[in-house]
This record gives sequence, C-alpha cells and structure tokens, in this order.
Amino acid sequence: MTGNPVFCAVDTTDLSDACHLARALAPHVGGLKLGLEFWNSHGAPGVAEVMARAPKARLFLDLKLHDIPNTVAGAIRALGNVDFDILTVHAGGGSAMMRAAKAAAPGHAAVVGVTVLTSLDDDDLSAMGVPGGSGAQVARLAALARDSGLDGIVCSPREVADRRADWAAGLFVVPGIRPAGSDIGDQKRVMTPVEARDAGAGILVIGRPITAAPDPAAAAQAIAAVLSARAR
Repeated sequence: MTGNPVFCAVDTTDLSDACHLARALAPHVGGLKLGLEFWNSHGAPGVAEVMARAPKARLFLDLKLHDIPNTVAGAIRALGNVDFDILTVHAGGGSAMMRAAKAAAPGHAAVVGVTVLTSLDDDDLSAMGVPGGSGAQVARLAALARDSGLDGIVCSPREVADRRADWAAGLFVVPGIRPAGSDIGDQKRVMTPVEARDAGAGILVIGRPITAAPDPAAAAQAIAAVLSARAR
C-alpha cells in the first residue's frame, strides 16, 4: 500500500468520540483502525458513520477472526457492505482457515495474519508452551500465512526486518509503535515510527500516542512530519 503509512487505532466504544477523532485526523493519517471494542458496540452502521467523517482514509477492520474455516469465511461474507481495506485473522487458526478467509474477502482487500500480539513477550510464550521465543513463533506463522495465500502479517516492529527479508511482497502491519519519549503502556515489543518504517513496516498502527494526546490532530501531524522529513 502506498501513501501515508500511519493508521490511527480508534479504540473506543463511544461513537461520538470516534466520529470526532475521524474528522480531526483525516488530513493527517492514511487510515483508521477500528477493532473489536468499536465493532461489538456499533457494528457496520457505526463503521459507516465514522468513515463518512474521513472519506479518503482507508479502513483497517481489526477483528482478529479465529475459528474453524467455514465459520471464518461466513463471518467475512457477513460483513456485507463494509468496505474495508485491511482485515485481520489469527495466523494461529491454521492454513485452511487462512485460505478460506482470503477466498471470502473482497478482491481489493488485504487479509493479514496476526502472529504474536505485541502485549506478549518470550516469557508469556514460554508459559503457553510455545518454544523459541517471539522471533521464532513469528517466523513460523509468517511462513504459514504466506504459503496460505494471505497478503501479509501483523507483527511487532522487532520482527519486521527479518520477515521482510523472507517475504518482500508482503504487507507488514506493525502495532507497538511509540514516538520517542512516549509511555509504552501494555506494549512490550516497541519501536519509534521512523525505526519501524525503516525496518520494513508498511502500515504503522498508532493508538494512544495520538488519541490520548491533548490535541490528537497535532500529534498525528507531528508523526507524519517526522516520517516525511526522514524520507527525503
């Protein structure tokens, strides 16, 4: 995907707040991410209302679908008229599920596989019985997603450079982005926007550093300005 790589994570259940953010951020971001909190509160009508405030922004529908192949395919078809540009499924759902998801999605949309959540570190994975740490698990799931026909993956900025080397055409959606000096919150594997972009991220997902700022539009504009300056 080309254009502004910053997608703002609008993680709220408040429709009015989401619409206000969308209108304010529209000139400064490439897209908006709407996830489970918003979807479970407002569904397709709410998505349409938010995106109407930012008609040129791309929609990242972050539902992280994970079920048997038939159910995931049916859930994607049930999205109906929601015009999303990116949709997430869990790569851990397996090859058949990912193939079914891609087949059910509109042809213009990118379906990407979530690998290891950025709230998890190696100790968390070890406790779940996953060997080798986050890097090894992301490598395994990235290869599975690629071989299953997905368009790319979601991974932390710490893994994106290695995975880009193995999958040059992949779309790398990268959360865990924190501008220099920001509070990392519940994220454990983070980088700055410039570091992540330089490592090979195609989409930079940024939430609280923008949405919790006193002036979200100014925060988004500042991030875009830093990225633009470094690209020259």
